[in-house]
Amino acid sequence: MISIKSRNEIDLMRKAGEVVALAHKKVEEVIQPGITTAELDRIVEEVIRKNGAIPSFKGYKCPYPDGKDYPSSICASVNNEVVHGIPGLRELKDGDIISIDIGACLNGFHGDAARTFAVGEISPEAQRLIEATKQSFFEGIKNAVEGNRIVDISSAIENYIVSFGYSVVREYVGHGIGREMHEEPQIPNYRSRERGPRLQRGMTLAVEPMVNEGTYKVELLNNKWTVVTADGKLSAHYENTIALTENEPVILTLID
Repeated sequence: MISIKSRNEIDLMRKAGEVVALAHKKVEEVIQPGITTAELDRIVEEVIRKNGAIPSFKGYKCPYPDGKDYPSSICASVNNEVVHGIPGLRELKDGDIISIDIGACLNGFHGDAARTFAVGEISPEAQRLIEATKQSFFEGIKNAVEGNRIVDISSAIENYIVSFGYSVVREYVGHGIGREMHEEPQIPNYRSRERGPRLQRGMTLAVEPMVNEGTYKVELLNNKWTVVTADGKLSAHYENTIALTENEPVILTLID
């Protein structure tokens, strides 16, 4: 069942989204060669808790019965890691790219956003992938208006991405968000046979293109969380939480 939010609930979600945006801003300030993903995780958790929120991801239940709950406050996915990279002692190197996914819960509502960052000096090819992934989000939400369907968002994302020769991940998709981190509906980043529900004002969605340099196929590592590209090529991720209004969608996880 899709949850339709009131204006007051959307205002509460905006506050959670601001915490997520502040955390991403901090990552952008500190990320550099030599920093570990565990240190990034510590810094982000400090920002989240300092602002009165709690990390949405920490302790999140693994969907696989033989997997452990998620141990960290961020997902830190480096180079060919698509999503759900677990922070640890890995030191980032000059030329790496890293996708950081952050969720925060404040006053009972969640905010969720992801960014792919450059570490030091990266290749033009990696920069192009990051920029195309980010812009595909904005192409998608042009269609996040009342009366359209989910497939209109999905199609716009895919059309933009394939024009660069990239592929969109199919096994992992965007989602509704609110009092729960993951709510209905699912939001594929590719055109599917299912058109999806009609969009209504008050819907809150986490739209998150996951874009691979090569094949769309992915593999799950033995930790039951980290997803990598099947061909070892780079992957980028960009996500925001949005709210549908009577006019254009409002992004809840961006700050000036």
